Amino acid sequence: MDKVTGQKSAYSYLYPQIAVYDHRMLDVGDGHQLYVEQSGNPAGIPVVVLHGGPGGGCSPYMRRYFDPSRYRIILFDQRGCGRSKPFASVEANTTWHLVADIEKIRRALGIDRWMVFGGSWGATLGLAYAQSHPDRVLHLVLRGVFTARQSELDWFYAGGAGRFWPDLWAEFRDAIPLAEQGDLIAAYHKRLFSGIYREEVTYGRIWSRWENALAAIGSDGAVGDANPDYARTFARIENHYFLNRAFFEQDGELLSNIDRMSDVSGTIVQGRFDMICPPQTAYDLHRAWPRSRLVMIGQAGHALSEPGITRALVMTTDRIAAEMG
Repeated sequence: MDKVTGQKSAYSYLYPQIAVYDHRMLDVGDGHQLYVEQSGNPAGIPVVVLHGGPGGGCSPYMRRYFDPSRYRIILFDQRGCGRSKPFASVEANTTWHLVADIEKIRRALGIDRWMVFGGSWGATLGLAYAQSHPDRVLHLVLRGVFTARQSELDWFYAGGAGRFWPDLWAEFRDAIPLAEQGDLIAAYHKRLFSGIYREEVTYGRIWSRWENALAAIGSDGAVGDANPDYARTFARIENHYFLNRAFFEQDGELLSNIDRMSDVSGTIVQGRFDMICPPQTAYDLHRAWPRSRLVMIGQAGHALSEPGITRALVMTTDRIAAEMG
């Protein structure tokens, strides 16, 4: 129980820590090697977990949403992230490189079809993968949906969320000269890729702090500075993707191409008060995708660790395992 709120902790819904039985570096070309790990039951239902960001990384915490007796759990660090090499690289690093990487992992591990599980940017990537390889997806589990539409980027980087967090928004916005505030993504890109390490770390921390402060519904906005290398890497890769509109050819591409995954079933878990990825996107996706189930969680924000979101995700993976026998 949380001593302040009296609510159950998110950790109480999770499976105990699960040991890794296999880990490797997988060469995917373009000079990139990905860290890939497996845990759980080698004969279980395969599930690949797509971490957020872009620019985040996988963590042991992510294994705990799956019954280890029923699931073969595959985690990996996307290009430039975590233990993958070269660290922090944005060269040959696009949505379509990552989609191809997921397929390379599937083939390398000898998996025919698998469940795909992703939140935030991981939901974007999961949708892109499912639309590219629908025959390989057993079920798609998405959380805190982001589809990289211009309206979604504007919400977070052009003042939408700032109306709810004006003090923190002012810190993020005013770190940039007034003349450049009309396009904050481009303005931060200039500084995150300046070639001056100290400047890149400074602006990486500001970029990361704005996002981290709004992640959980219980946040009071106070967050410490992240590790300098992590903050710089996270911000650079995320900014690289957003400056390029996630490398989609048209705005709203994932919703426009939903018919490509018409035979794929899915579950969407969305926090009702998500300040980073507002529920309108999850609702739009659900309405466009006939085989989806939308689970809206009241009193929850964006974070994977929100108790209501954690509980819904574990219930979802348990249900799917039961349905698959």
